[in-house]
Amino acid sequence: MGVTDRFRGVVAASRAGNPYRLLAAVAAGWFLVLGMRFVVPAVLPTIRAEFGVSNTQAGVAVTVLWLTYAAMQFPTGVYIDRVGERTLLVGSALLSGVGLLGYLVSPTYALFVLATAGFGLGTGLYGPPRGTLLSRTFDDSEGTAFGTVMAAGSVGSAVLPLVAAVVTTRYGWRIGLAAVAPLFAVVAVALWVSISDRETATDDRSLRADLRAVAAGLGDRRLAIAVTGAMVMLLVFQAVTAFLTTYLVTTRPISQETAGALLSALFVGGAVSQAVTGRLADTYGTPKVLVGVCVVSAVPLALLPVLEGELLVGLGAAAIGFRMSSGPLTNAYIVDLLPDAVEGTGWGLLRTGFFSVGAMGSTLVGAFADRGLFDLSFYVMAGLTLLAGGLFLVLPRRE
Repeated sequence: MGVTDRFRGVVAASRAGNPYRLLAAVAAGWFLVLGMRFVVPAVLPTIRAEFGVSNTQAGVAVTVLWLTYAAMQFPTGVYIDRVGERTLLVGSALLSGVGLLGYLVSPTYALFVLATAGFGLGTGLYGPPRGTLLSRTFDDSEGTAFGTVMAAGSVGSAVLPLVAAVVTTRYGWRIGLAAVAPLFAVVAVALWVSISDRETATDDRSLRADLRAVAAGLGDRRLAIAVTGAMVMLLVFQAVTAFLTTYLVTTRPISQETAGALLSALFVGGAVSQAVTGRLADTYGTPKVLVGVCVVSAVPLALLPVLEGELLVGLGAAAIGFRMSSGPLTNAYIVDLLPDAVEGTGWGLLRTGFFSVGAMGSTLVGAFADRGLFDLSFYVMAGLTLLAGGLFLVLPRRE
């Protein structure tokens, strides 16, 4: 037996081994993918100062990150059955790492945005196959598997922006971002040796027919309300996470390191709320809990411009993070209403819509900031959050 055959045998044995090795690899990837998507906003003040761009231009960079992420959701969902999760997840890790390395050779704002687009495209490949892989691997413990991976992402969102802010202060933002690229390469190897092959589709299914079925499903009033509310909540979330550090550095005597820590508090609040609201939704119904989440997260948004002191601002940021629990709740509600035959295609298409609309949030707040209306932007976001709460108020409870 040759070296190549022996190597293939080792890899095959690894893939057929303990499935929790696979779970660890997927969780590590989501830790990096989700966490690093919030690192650019965390160090945005330094980036904006170096390139000498306006808040609006800085917001456009974050919009590009989320638009490219959004653009990959639908095609990735379609291709899961055609090429398998392993190819998509490994490709996601590798392309994300290349995007981060692109920051090392970005002397201009235009090249910075191009590197950001590459990173957004890479991370956009990860979400859909992550879900289908966990579903087919952990039949009897799907909830635990999903919870573990989502928790890893929440931890990454809390930890990586803080670490990047500290590294940026000492070594510059390029090192703060590009230093994570080798970790993506390690995760790519771990995913490749952990994920087994799956049977891929051989029929030539009509995508047009699938899209017609999805469009027919969107005629459901419940689905239309839930989708609109979820889009509004995501738009505000993207806006807040993109500019919270810049807002604090601009309007408070707070360093970028401290502002990064306060952004991390937002994700800690989100992780805590996600652990609670699922059980509440099972007891009281998803719509009622969503209304409560909107109210709880709108109040600190409206109060943020008048909060003084790092402790109060940190508590406010954590309370704003409660809005993160609306994502899993609306996702479950919407997926349950989609036609079973086109659930994957429909969900991929809707995710592209969600994130495309949400991506506009950072540009919107940047435009407010450039006109001296930074405080007003937070009042507007609080109002939009209450608008979403009003939509959820008339949302029927799922049977």
